[in-house]
Amino acid sequence: MPVLQDILIILAASIVIIVISSRLKLPAVAGFLITGMLIGPHALALVKNSAEIELFAEIGIVLMIFIVGIEFSLKKLKQIRALIIKAGGGQVVITILVVVLIALLLGFKIQNSVFFGFLVSLSSTAIVLKLLQDRQEMDSPQGKINLGILLFQDLCVVPMIVLVPLLALKGDLNMETTLLKISLAVISVIIIIVAARFLMPPILNVIVKTRLKEIFIIGSLFLCLGMAYATYELGLSLALGAFVAGIIISESRYSSQIVADILPFKEGFNSLFFISVGMLLDLRYVYENYLTALGLGAGIFLLKSLVVISIVLMLKYPARIAIISGLGLAQIGEFSFIIAKLGFDYELIPNSMYQAFLASSVLTMIFTPFAFNLSPKVAVKLMKGKLVLPAKKKIEGEFTNHVVIVGAGVSGKTLARVL
Repeated sequence: MPVLQDILIILAASIVIIVISSRLKLPAVAGFLITGMLIGPHALALVKNSAEIELFAEIGIVLMIFIVGIEFSLKKLKQIRALIIKAGGGQVVITILVVVLIALLLGFKIQNSVFFGFLVSLSSTAIVLKLLQDRQEMDSPQGKINLGILLFQDLCVVPMIVLVPLLALKGDLNMETTLLKISLAVISVIIIIVAARFLMPPILNVIVKTRLKEIFIIGSLFLCLGMAYATYELGLSLALGAFVAGIIISESRYSSQIVADILPFKEGFNSLFFISVGMLLDLRYVYENYLTALGLGAGIFLLKSLVVISIVLMLKYPARIAIISGLGLAQIGEFSFIIAKLGFDYELIPNSMYQAFLASSVLTMIFTPFAFNLSPKVAVKLMKGKLVLPAKKKIEGEFTNHVVIVGAGVSGKTLARVL
């Protein structure tokens, strides 16, 4: 079985490189990306069926976003709705406008410039959320900002995909058809969310009443993957459906058990995603065009960082939080590869630029874990060692027999829930 052979090769290589990465104190994500680079078709070519590996990788993304949704809850989502609209919307719009302006100055046509804006505006949901989870920063200010922006980006994937044929002036699509497709997708998603909100809890109760652990695990996977598939069929991202499923299940009393049961699946499949991204990097192209790849990657990283930093500062957050958020979201997203391939098919991007984009994008992803770990120190350096903290809020009234929980990790959250 060729696929089994490839998986065995991936697992063996991952063990070796992750051990080396941990000894060198490198992030695990960076180790997985390097693994993909080395065993992929453009280096040692040990793995030949990359398409099948990408399929497993997509399952890993879905499971990871599903667990993030469960741990986040509807209450927390309501708390960041302003961030989703203001920070997310501002980041996407401003990034596209800046890229369009730069591309026009370089002599590109307006339709190509807008397409380039689409590619650069998206960040990697999988990488950013993985790093936030590893550092237990999902509930931190930068965690909420990053999640809000990433959710808005996921919502923009469909309109971007629909608009690509229009930018290429090919096919029989017109503006009315485009608006109709987007409207139908939005209405369909709302219907699915409302239906799932009422159907998921009773289904989960029926599953639990069987008192069979096997059925509980399979049922949880079915709800997660089923919701992701439903949104995918509507043209939206798999991640969005998985997140919605997780948010709905977060209100259930069984959410902690679901996380515990699915976590091993998530960790296994999720590593394949980062390895599959590493396989995309053509080391020969990077070697022959290293100045182009490094220059484009650095330019994208700097541009996106500055846009996010500016938006977060405008929302009255401290400079430290703005810098950490900017460096965390500066990479190219996995959905950009899908849009890039579509644009390549419609001749919106020439082959040489397409290869340069792939190389620079993967380089931004590889650099992200290092930037993420260094971001607090970079923030302090840029602020000349002065930490600007938000103004302290005065607590009114007197408290008796109250509890102060220091730390919002697994134990802290469990204690708060019990209390």
